[in-house]
Amino acid sequence: MHVFVTGATGWIGTAVVGELLGAGHEVTGLARSDAAALKLAQAGARVRRGDLDDLDGLRDGAIDAHAVVHLGNKHDWGNPAENNRTERAAIEAMAGALAGTDRPFVLAGALAGLVRGRPAVETDVSPAVGPGSMRGGGENLALEYVDKGVRVVSVRFAPSVHGVGDPGFLAAITAAARRHGVSGFIGDGDAAWSAVHRPAAAQVVRLGLEGAPAGSRLHAVAEEAVTTREIAEAIGRSLDLPVVSVAPENAVEHFGFIGRFFGLDMSASSSRTRELLGWTPSGPTLVEDIEAGAYA
Repeated sequence: MHVFVTGATGWIGTAVVGELLGAGHEVTGLARSDAAALKLAQAGARVRRGDLDDLDGLRDGAIDAHAVVHLGNKHDWGNPAENNRTERAAIEAMAGALAGTDRPFVLAGALAGLVRGRPAVETDVSPAVGPGSMRGGGENLALEYVDKGVRVVSVRFAPSVHGVGDPGFLAAITAAARRHGVSGFIGDGDAAWSAVHRPAAAQVVRLGLEGAPAGSRLHAVAEEAVTTREIAEAIGRSLDLPVVSVAPENAVEHFGFIGRFFGLDMSASSSRTRELLGWTPSGPTLVEDIEAGAYA
């Protein structure tokens, strides 16, 4: 299968490209810089130059491939409206190009804000609807294309897709610990995050691409709930720092932008995903990765 991948040189995208190539698929990755193009070429993938604002290029990339994996995102935390606009336009361009083909369109989804008081499950419908909602309501927008002849599959990633070199949330939390000389959690630390090792997350994308039914919501989740206190304690052990509670009203000042998320419960089950795909996640746990020095 020839797969067009956006976000192909990002943290998750790099692992997905490797997973797809290792399974015998051909990959064309979207590259907006010479460095990204070189990285893709060295991995054995084809290169399409462009970015998420190049809607004609996105359409052509989708039409030229047998499947699309959309992982790209501007991640401009200071301009969520622009993030949302770009996400919706990109989905409309690529999914629209696939209309009537029954080809797979796999996109990245999120677990934040799905439910409260319990772990999220795959049957939970995202409450994010419309341009002004989280990620521009991209998951629900994409799923509208199921009725237009596209095999849409949403992969909701755990908030911690962890491993050596992770530039994401855990890296920001660890940086705050170094900056302040203490490893913090918010409030009582009972909020819990789901987690998955990066190669295991890439497997979910490949398996979903290859066989998940249209309209599937998959959870790339290995650990259902790791409390933020446990995360802070592991960082403290890794950096030999004391562990402290940070008052919720001081969270953003202490942690930076990640303070808006670290106190949220983002636990999730992946039991339906495992059963549907025959997927058994492997690799170290989040705490094991932290203690082994992945973020040190």
